[in-house]
Amino acid sequence: MSESSKTSKPARTRKPLIYLVDDEPLLLDLAEATLQDHFQTKKFQDPEEAWKKFGKESPKPALLITDYAMGKMNGVELITRCKNAHPELKTILLSGTAGAEIVLNAPVKVDRFLGKPYAPAVLLEAVQQVLAG
Repeated sequence: MSESSKTSKPARTRKPLIYLVDDEPLLLDLAEATLQDHFQTKKFQDPEEAWKKFGKESPKPALLITDYAMGKMNGVELITRCKNAHPELKTILLSGTAGAEIVLNAPVKVDRFLGKPYAPAVLLEAVQQVLAG
Protein backbone atom coordinates (compact mmCIF):
# COMPACT_ATOMS: atom_id res chain seq x y z
CA MET A 1 0.00 0.00 0.00
CA SER A 2 2.72 2.50 0.86
CA GLU A 3 4.41 1.86 -2.52
CA SER A 4 1.37 2.92 -4.55
CA SER A 5 0.85 6.05 -2.47
CA LYS A 6 4.51 6.99 -2.99
CA THR A 7 4.23 6.66 -6.76
CA SER A 8 0.87 8.37 -7.26
CA LYS A 9 1.38 11.35 -4.93
CA PRO A 10 4.36 13.17 -6.56
CA ALA A 11 2.90 12.92 -10.07
CA ARG A 12 0.02 15.28 -9.19
CA THR A 13 1.75 17.75 -6.89
CA ARG A 14 2.53 20.51 -9.39
CA LYS A 15 1.23 21.47 -12.80
CA PRO A 16 3.92 22.70 -15.20
CA LEU A 17 4.35 26.48 -15.14
CA ILE A 18 3.86 28.29 -18.45
CA TYR A 19 4.81 31.92 -19.06
CA LEU A 20 2.49 33.69 -21.52
CA VAL A 21 3.82 36.90 -23.08
CA ASP A 22 1.80 38.98 -25.55
CA ASP A 23 1.24 42.72 -25.80
CA GLU A 24 -2.36 42.13 -26.92
CA PRO A 25 -4.48 41.69 -23.74
CA LEU A 26 -7.32 39.84 -25.49
CA LEU A 27 -4.98 37.21 -26.95
CA LEU A 28 -3.19 36.89 -23.62
CA ASP A 29 -6.50 36.27 -21.85
CA LEU A 30 -7.53 33.73 -24.52
CA ALA A 31 -4.28 31.79 -24.10
CA GLU A 32 -4.67 31.83 -20.31
CA ALA A 33 -8.29 30.63 -20.51
CA THR A 34 -7.24 27.83 -22.88
CA LEU A 35 -4.42 26.55 -20.68
CA GLN A 36 -5.34 27.32 -17.05
CA ASP A 37 -7.29 24.10 -16.42
CA HIS A 38 -4.28 22.00 -17.44
CA PHE A 39 -1.29 24.12 -16.43
CA GLN A 40 -0.17 26.81 -14.03
CA THR A 41 0.12 30.06 -16.01
CA LYS A 42 1.59 33.51 -15.49
CA LYS A 43 0.83 36.18 -18.07
CA PHE A 44 2.74 39.30 -19.05
CA GLN A 45 1.99 42.11 -21.51
CA ASP A 46 5.53 43.46 -21.20
CA PRO A 47 8.43 41.19 -22.30
CA GLU A 48 10.85 43.11 -20.05
CA GLU A 49 8.66 42.33 -17.03
CA ALA A 50 8.48 38.66 -18.06
CA TRP A 51 12.28 38.55 -18.30
CA LYS A 52 12.69 40.11 -14.83
CA LYS A 53 10.24 37.62 -13.27
CA PHE A 54 11.83 34.72 -15.16
CA GLY A 55 15.17 35.45 -13.51
CA LYS A 56 13.60 35.22 -10.05
CA GLU A 57 11.24 32.28 -10.71
CA SER A 58 12.02 29.06 -8.87
CA PRO A 59 11.53 26.51 -10.18
CA LYS A 60 11.84 27.90 -13.69
CA PRO A 61 8.87 27.70 -16.08
CA ALA A 62 8.60 24.56 -18.21
CA LEU A 63 7.41 26.53 -21.24
CA LEU A 64 7.52 30.08 -22.60
CA ILE A 65 4.82 31.09 -25.09
CA THR A 66 5.55 34.49 -26.55
CA ASP A 67 4.37 36.75 -29.32
CA TYR A 68 7.01 37.79 -31.86
CA ALA A 69 6.20 41.46 -32.47
CA MET A 70 6.20 43.42 -29.22
CA GLY A 71 7.50 46.95 -28.71
CA LYS A 72 10.52 46.82 -26.41
CA MET A 73 11.78 43.33 -27.14
CA ASN A 74 10.67 40.81 -29.73
CA GLY A 75 9.78 37.22 -28.90
CA VAL A 76 13.00 35.77 -30.32
CA GLU A 77 15.04 38.10 -28.10
CA LEU A 78 13.01 37.05 -25.06
CA ILE A 79 13.38 33.36 -25.91
CA THR A 80 17.15 33.81 -26.37
CA ARG A 81 17.56 35.50 -22.98
CA CYS A 82 15.43 32.92 -21.18
CA LYS A 83 17.09 29.93 -22.85
CA ASN A 84 20.55 31.31 -22.05
CA ALA A 85 19.50 31.40 -18.39
CA HIS A 86 17.64 28.07 -18.51
CA PRO A 87 18.67 25.91 -21.52
CA GLU A 88 16.01 23.23 -20.85
CA LEU A 89 13.18 25.73 -21.38
CA LYS A 90 10.65 24.74 -24.06
CA THR A 91 9.34 27.52 -26.28
CA ILE A 92 6.46 28.39 -28.60
CA LEU A 93 6.62 31.54 -30.73
CA LEU A 94 3.39 33.17 -31.92
CA SER A 95 3.03 35.74 -34.69
CA GLY A 96 0.38 37.42 -36.76
CA THR A 97 2.92 39.54 -38.64
CA ALA A 98 5.76 37.15 -39.51
CA GLY A 99 5.90 33.63 -40.87
CA ALA A 100 7.51 30.46 -39.60
CA GLU A 101 10.77 31.41 -41.35
CA ILE A 102 11.64 33.68 -38.40
CA VAL A 103 12.46 30.61 -36.32
CA LEU A 104 14.92 29.36 -38.93
CA ASN A 105 17.21 32.34 -38.31
CA ALA A 106 16.72 32.41 -34.55
CA PRO A 107 19.96 32.19 -32.52
CA VAL A 108 18.36 29.50 -30.30
CA LYS A 109 16.01 26.62 -30.95
CA VAL A 110 12.31 27.49 -30.95
CA ASP A 111 10.27 24.34 -30.35
CA ARG A 112 7.11 25.39 -32.20
CA PHE A 113 5.73 28.27 -34.25
CA LEU A 114 2.02 29.14 -34.39
CA GLY A 115 0.57 31.77 -36.68
CA LYS A 116 -2.18 34.04 -35.43
CA PRO A 117 -5.06 33.68 -35.34
CA TYR A 118 -5.03 30.15 -33.94
CA ALA A 119 -7.82 28.04 -32.49
CA PRO A 120 -7.61 27.44 -28.72
CA ALA A 121 -7.53 23.67 -29.33
CA VAL A 122 -4.49 24.11 -31.61
CA LEU A 123 -2.64 26.00 -28.86
CA LEU A 124 -3.48 23.36 -26.25
CA GLU A 125 -2.36 20.55 -28.55
CA ALA A 126 0.90 22.36 -29.38
CA VAL A 127 1.64 22.91 -25.68
CA GLN A 128 0.98 19.27 -24.85
CA GLN A 129 3.21 18.07 -27.72
CA VAL A 130 6.08 20.45 -26.89
CA LEU A 131 6.03 19.53 -23.19
CA ALA A 132 5.81 15.81 -23.97
CA GLY A 133 8.71 15.73 -26.34
